[in-house]
Amino acid sequence: MTRGLTIGLGVLVAAGLVYLYYTEIKPVVIFGLRDDYAHAIPFQKPPDGLVSLKAESCGQCHREIYEEWKTSIHAHAYEDPFFQAYWKKDKNIWVCLNCHTPLENQQPTLIKEIPRGRVEKAVQEPNPRYDPEYQKESVTCAACHVRDGVILGPFEDSIAPHPTKFDPKFRTAELCYRCHNVVSGPAQFYNVGPCGTYAEYEGKHWQEQGFICQSCHMPEIERPVAVGGPIRLGRQHLWRGGHDPNMVKRAVEIQVKANMDAPKPGDRVGFTLTLTNAGAGHKIPTGDPDRFFTVEFTVEDGQGKVLERQSSTMGRWILWQPAIVELYDNRLLPLASRDYQFAYRLPPDAKGVILKTKVQYHILTDGQHEMLRNKYGLTGTDPYRFVIDEREFPLSKDLGAALSQGSRIAAVSRRHEGNSCKPTAQG
Repeated sequence: MTRGLTIGLGVLVAAGLVYLYYTEIKPVVIFGLRDDYAHAIPFQKPPDGLVSLKAESCGQCHREIYEEWKTSIHAHAYEDPFFQAYWKKDKNIWVCLNCHTPLENQQPTLIKEIPRGRVEKAVQEPNPRYDPEYQKESVTCAACHVRDGVILGPFEDSIAPHPTKFDPKFRTAELCYRCHNVVSGPAQFYNVGPCGTYAEYEGKHWQEQGFICQSCHMPEIERPVAVGGPIRLGRQHLWRGGHDPNMVKRAVEIQVKANMDAPKPGDRVGFTLTLTNAGAGHKIPTGDPDRFFTVEFTVEDGQGKVLERQSSTMGRWILWQPAIVELYDNRLLPLASRDYQFAYRLPPDAKGVILKTKVQYHILTDGQHEMLRNKYGLTGTDPYRFVIDEREFPLSKDLGAALSQGSRIAAVSRRHEGNSCKPTAQG
């Protein structure tokens, strides 16, 4: 066999292996399939006593819940600009709808078979009962509450003009499992799944204290569940999370300390910013692996000129090709903290020099945002990064007072927000 023929055969074999890898092994989406979300929730009919499954119909009696739901990201999970752009990037693959429009009633096709677990090879046929208007309701009331002609819920003594049934899942974190615990697939080596908030929560401190996902994301409230009904302890249907700046702020506690209270020109002053995951029952950041925090120190002179800057990142570092490999994860577990240190030597003629600290939360990077706008039609103007904490300290004799004031403000803020998530028994 000649050397050229040997090389040619080697190239063909390599090409064949690459082809098999991409067509039979590597998933076309960044997650694997699990039976419960590999298919839509089966078609549901309106329970007796109801004329429609539409949220507006539910809202005729459950008015406050309906108004809350309308403000939630659940209610806009399909039309959300970020989802639509990312979905276009993924060639509008059907499987994403199983969480963003989870009912079969909301989906244009029926998935009859998924050969070898390959989502791109799924056997589809038109869904004759597809309702495009209902699709726009995204994670609608029936997605959680309607099964087989019955309204499911957390109460055992409901009296209603439609069939009801107590479902203990509504009192546990299990209710969130289906869509908030997406698993890894072949050739995907995440530390947890790509969107593994539920897995990050299991068995941790807050669970042992009686907290469930709903404790923070669906705060308790006393009111009639339906118009004219008895006042009882229920939950708000808000689901505030990683797209809400106030929710992110409630999860973190930030302290800034210095190694001296009154630095003078020529002194080297050191700072420590401590960031603590004080309020989340899961890692921060969580959810989409693109999310991250940045911690910045910036020194400016009296005219606002930047003299020195330092930035650190907290998140996940993932290699996406040719296999997905999570290289590093420095996110904070519940109640964990991390110190970020910075030092600066004041020049001999220092006047009006200040240090600024800033903690930001990013849903995605600037580059990713530009990519989504330019290539995949992102049109929304929703912010994709938020300032979580920003402080300013004079590098002078007034530093000690400024540090003390910053700590006092932080303590007051925590007292005001600290009781918003109450432990709830999971029985």
